[in-house]
Amino acid sequence: MTEQHALFDSLLQDLSDRARDEVLAAFSAVQYAAHPVAEVQLAGLHDVTLRRQVQRMLKLIGRTLVHVDGTHWTAGYDDDIAASLVAQGWQPLSVIDRAVLVLVLVHSVAIPRSEGILTGDNWKSARPTTVDELRTTRISGEERRLSLQRLRAAGLIQLSGDHSGGPSYIPGPQLQRLTPAARRRLQDQLILAAAPASPIAEAIRARNGVPAADPVAVGDEA
Repeated sequence: MTEQHALFDSLLQDLSDRARDEVLAAFSAVQYAAHPVAEVQLAGLHDVTLRRQVQRMLKLIGRTLVHVDGTHWTAGYDDDIAASLVAQGWQPLSVIDRAVLVLVLVHSVAIPRSEGILTGDNWKSARPTTVDELRTTRISGEERRLSLQRLRAAGLIQLSGDHSGGPSYIPGPQLQRLTPAARRRLQDQLILAAAPASPIAEAIRARNGVPAADPVAVGDEA
């Protein structure tokens, strides 16, 4: 983080040595840890004043703090920065990887949520996506296998704990980096695609001002 130190000098220069160390430790943790970090583990997250300094550091690099489950923190792209990157055509995943990821999210999150089985605003799911459910596309078995490997390596999906029926997949920890606004948009789109006639989908369309009887508009959103 040598080059970044110069960027943060103006934010860190008035802090005591101890406070600076705590802020830098918290910044590194939320930026680079594979999973969200427990607030109680780091003073730079637990102390509100120090946490503000962490947030200011993240803002300088287009990132923001993301609160997870009320007790953990991670870092993700600021909403405005993410929108700008998308507008410029930035897309880190291939078409195949996006298709496989969407299938996992639809089966493990969107469908259970539309059925009222999964509640809460997070990506935790006790309903893993099976390999059989992933076979419902034109993606070849080898392409699917390689895609699953890449998505696991990126932390976007992970193996579920139950392997009794073969490998199955649930959302990975990197999805926790989505801001609340980004998370809500993605979850809404997944539900509209997976269960367009469900009560939750109707509520989403009503919230977005889309008439329930307008199949073209629904298809465009999905």
